[in-house]
Amino acid sequence: MPFVTVGAENGTDIDIYYEDHGSGPAVVLIHGYPLNGDSWERQERELLASGHRVIRYDRRGFGRSSKPTTGYDYDTFTADLATLLDHVGVDDVALVGFSMGTGEVTRYVARHAGGRVRCAVLIGAIPPFLLKTDDNPDGVDGQVFDGIKAAILEDRYAYFKAFLDDFYNVDELAPERIGEQAWQASFQVASGASPHATYACVDTWLTDFRDDVAKLDVPTLAIHGTADRILPFEATAQRLPALVDGLELVSVEGGPHNVGWTHPEVVNPALLSFLAAHAAVPAGRAG
Repeated sequence: MPFVTVGAENGTDIDIYYEDHGSGPAVVLIHGYPLNGDSWERQERELLASGHRVIRYDRRGFGRSSKPTTGYDYDTFTADLATLLDHVGVDDVALVGFSMGTGEVTRYVARHAGGRVRCAVLIGAIPPFLLKTDDNPDGVDGQVFDGIKAAILEDRYAYFKAFLDDFYNVDELAPERIGEQAWQASFQVASGASPHATYACVDTWLTDFRDDVAKLDVPTLAIHGTADRILPFEATAQRLPALVDGLELVSVEGGPHNVGWTHPEVVNPALLSFLAAHAAVPAGRAG
C-alpha cells in the first residue's frame, strides 16, 4: 500500500496512506471527520470517469494512516498535505475538501500553494471561523465544543452515534438518502479512528481561518447543505461570498452535512462543472 512519511514520534515514522488513480488534471480529495479517504466514493467514480487523476489520503489519526498523539493542528495537517503533494509530484492541482478537509484547503492555498493550486472546492465548509467571540458574533458558542469533548471522553462510541445521526440528518433523510448499511459503514470507520485524534481534533474546529480566507486567490467553489447540523450554513458557507472575491456558492436545499453522500445529484454536477471551467493541462505522473 502507498504511504508517505511526514514525521516521527518517539523514533517511529508517521505515515500517511494515500491512493492515486487515473490520469489527467489532478484532483486531491481531503476527507472530513471522523471518516477516511474512502468516503469520497460517490465523487471519485465520477471524477475518474470524466478524465481526472484522483489522489486521496487518510488524515493522520484516521483510516490507514499512522495514529500518533502529536500534530493535531492545521499547520501540521497542511504540512502533511504539502509533503504528499511533493511526493506524488503534482502541480496545477485542484484541492477539494470536505468538512475538516476544507481547513487544509484554505490554509494550504493561503500559505503554501506558490502557484501549485489552480482552484479550490469547499464542501461543508468549516471556514471562516466557527467559534463565537466578541468579533465573531455569528459563530457557535464555545460551550458546545466543551460538551462534545466531554461526550467523547465519556463514551466516544455513543458520541459517534449521535454525531453521525446529525451528519446525515437521519431522522429526515433515512432511508431514501442514507441507508442503514451506509450509516453503519461510517460508524465502523469512525470507531477505527484513533481515540486521541477523535478528541484532539475537536479543538482544531475552532481554528480562526479569517486571515487565510482573505488570501484565497484562486477560483473557489463552496457547496453546503442548508440543513447542516454539524457546521451550520449561516455560520460558515453563507458568510464566504462576502469574504472571497468571486467565490461560487451552491446551496443544497435541505441538505445535511455530508451532502456528497446524500445529494450526489447536486454535488457532482456542480463539482465537475467547476473543475471543467478551471481545467489544467494534464500532467504526467512523477517517478
